[in-house]
Amino acid sequence: MRDEEWEGEEETPKRRKNRKNEKTKKQKEDKKEDEDGKSRRKNTKDRRAKRDEEKEREKESKEAKEKDEKKDKDRKKKKKKRRVVTSSESEESSEEDEEEEEEQESSEEEEGVTLSPEELEALKEAVEERKKTIATLRAKPLPMRKKLVTLRESQEFVEKYEGALGMGKGRKLYAYKVRMVKALMGKPYGSMPRKTVPRAEENSAMDFAVLWDFGGYAQYSVLFYGFYNSQRAIGWLKFRMPLSYFLVGVGTVAYSYMVVIRTMARNANEEMGGDDTSFNFSWKLFTSWDYLIGNPETADNKFASITTSFKESIVEEQESHKDENIHLTRFLRVLANFLVLCCLAGSGYLIYFVVRRSQKFALEGLENHSWWERNEVNMVMSLLGMFCPMLFDVISTLENYHPRIALQWQLGRIFALFLGNLYTFIIALMDEINLKRQEEEVVKLNMTVWQASLYNGTLSANSTVPPVTVAPADVPRGPCWETMVGQEFVRLIISDTMTTYITLLIGDFLRAVCVRFLNYCWCWDLEYGFPSYSEFDVSGNVLGLIFNQGMIWMGAFYAPCLPALNVLRLHVSMYLQCWAVMSCNVPQERVFKASGSNNFYMAMLLVILFLSTLPAIYTIVSIPPSFDCGPFRSH
Repeated sequence: MRDEEWEGEEETPKRRKNRKNEKTKKQKEDKKEDEDGKSRRKNTKDRRAKRDEEKEREKESKEAKEKDEKKDKDRKKKKKKRRVVTSSESEESSEEDEEEEEEQESSEEEEGVTLSPEELEALKEAVEERKKTIATLRAKPLPMRKKLVTLRESQEFVEKYEGALGMGKGRKLYAYKVRMVKALMGKPYGSMPRKTVPRAEENSAMDFAVLWDFGGYAQYSVLFYGFYNSQRAIGWLKFRMPLSYFLVGVGTVAYSYMVVIRTMARNANEEMGGDDTSFNFSWKLFTSWDYLIGNPETADNKFASITTSFKESIVEEQESHKDENIHLTRFLRVLANFLVLCCLAGSGYLIYFVVRRSQKFALEGLENHSWWERNEVNMVMSLLGMFCPMLFDVISTLENYHPRIALQWQLGRIFALFLGNLYTFIIALMDEINLKRQEEEVVKLNMTVWQASLYNGTLSANSTVPPVTVAPADVPRGPCWETMVGQEFVRLIISDTMTTYITLLIGDFLRAVCVRFLNYCWCWDLEYGFPSYSEFDVSGNVLGLIFNQGMIWMGAFYAPCLPALNVLRLHVSMYLQCWAVMSCNVPQERVFKASGSNNFYMAMLLVILFLSTLPAIYTIVSIPPSFDCGPFRSH
């Protein structure tokens, strides 16, 4: 008793507070444990409910899939029955009957999807639920495999049943697009053996070497003349292919003439007034600078162009007061012209020789020859166009002309070189066209024998013979010389672009890299000596564009998609040459205009337009078309 009293006497308020705090802590811990237990119970209940919902959805999806499979099987059975009935009743059904059957099938399919309003409402609710699951699937605590399975199932469900609710118009539009393409390009309208690869060429039709030469599937594609049909009215569009082909060709040439002549007239009207020769130095000194320039690089380029224009004026003044030995200059000019004529004649003979050699290779079989022998014509023409202007530039130093006159002579010689090479190429192609026409005569005889062997025969008794069906790939066909000419022009364009890109990379980029990084450790100054940075030849590039456009005009009749290829080529070459100019080239030391206006180049373009239309007109008028290819085979 004394001890208890002593303890009660020793009990202080601090101890009482500690006891109270311990009691409150115990109460809080008990409450937390109760709350945790309740939350765990709720989570387990939610998980069980979610699992039950997922199982119900899986059951619904399985039931919907089973219904879809049953409907598909019923449709397939109906289609098979119809095919059997139609094949037994009418074997000679026309293309219009096939169209009607397709329309009936599409309408019946749409009718098969029609449902009652209650079923439509249920479908709408199911589709909306599946969309919600797709939207909220990422946040659900499920394993990845289960997520993928549910996502695929819901997407398939939405794709199947959403069309029945409101995508009938989209189906009709899709069918219209498909029929439009079929009506213009392939089956069931306008199909013929020329649109399919022959059976003997099917194994190698997709080889890279064959496609690089535009053979195989490329030869029988929309690119070339032989793909297009000769029917006067194709399908339900009543589209006249021969008339449209002819009118498009004539219209492009007429439009080109109109544009070139109109631009020449506009340039002549703009430059009629004023004389540039009076007060030349004063005008250049006080009016050359552009005060709107805000870029330092542009200002440097403008400064360089002003200095070159002053140099041009000074050189003109010096040339006007120069005394020359007339007899020596005349002799050197005659010698230079003789050397240029030898170069032109040699390049023409070389092209003619190479084309005749390629004809021998074609008769022996191109598979037995190397890559160079197969692409010899195009590579030789591209190399001549690249190296002969350099020779002309070296020869022009003998003539001692005024720089402006020397530039005009240089451009005229390059123009004659390009045009002569192109015409010798066409003359050599005429021989190949004659060989193809001789092969056509042999094929015509073989075709008549082949058709007679199909339809002529003797039977021992009266019987009904089923109609003879031959696959388009097995039909014998003659050589289409128009497609051959189109292939040659396309190869020429491709080889020309490849050589220009290679010269840009090697002649400009690698040269600039060597000059830039080897200049510090070399014996002389590479930037101002040999080899230095390459100059950007504006006049030569413009002349190359003119020659390229002439090839397009000449070959567009035999390869209708050649202008589209040229547009793609020009876009790519524009970006490549812009990159080369800004990073690898420097301005020319002496810049001289070819003439006082742009009509100098436009006159060249007009001349090459006229000369490029002559071969096409000659082939249309004098050479008969191929008998089994192209839109004019029956004319």
